[in-house]
Amino acid sequence: MTFLSSSALAQTKIATVDLRKLFDNYYKTKLAQADIQERKESLEKDDKAMLDDFKKANDEYQQLLAQTGDQAISDDERDRRKQAAADQLKELQDRKTAIDQYERQAQATLSDQLQRMRDKVLVDIQAAVTARAKAGGYSIVLDTAAQSITSTAVVVYHDGEDDLTDDVLKQLNAGAPIDTIDTSAPAATTPTTSFMNTNSP
Repeated sequence: MTFLSSSALAQTKIATVDLRKLFDNYYKTKLAQADIQERKESLEKDDKAMLDDFKKANDEYQQLLAQTGDQAISDDERDRRKQAAADQLKELQDRKTAIDQYERQAQATLSDQLQRMRDKVLVDIQAAVTARAKAGGYSIVLDTAAQSITSTAVVVYHDGEDDLTDDVLKQLNAGAPIDTIDTSAPAATTPTTSFMNTNSP
């Protein structure tokens, strides 16, 4: 049994890849991130315009509210201004609801676009790793960037031999535009789903 187990183990070729490096340096990731960032900035611009309009309307409401206590005007005029202030307050509440709804929808839009981007990129990477592993006769490919539930590395040690990362990355970026490839650059950042907040993935 020991002989058979040793024989089976000897026949199992194991390789590694750094999935984080592949993801961050794949040119399609960078192109998708640029699209997401552009969309994010557009949503933030619209949101800022809505907030500016809200602030302006709120200032007008505060001025109108202050005038409702002016004793220099008639009772009828004060009543008219109170009603105008009440109408203005209702409009402010409606605007605030619209802004909240817009921001929630913006978050959902960015989250959906980000998830679709990740899924498409990972499909490409998995296909490239699979092709390279089969060509090299590897039975298992481990991700050296993966972490366990304790936030420690799944692969505790590897000597760098049989690492397919660079070969796979060259394959993935074979048809990339020149200006999208820079494997020496720091890891790319990916917009998070939080509206108006960008951090590393």
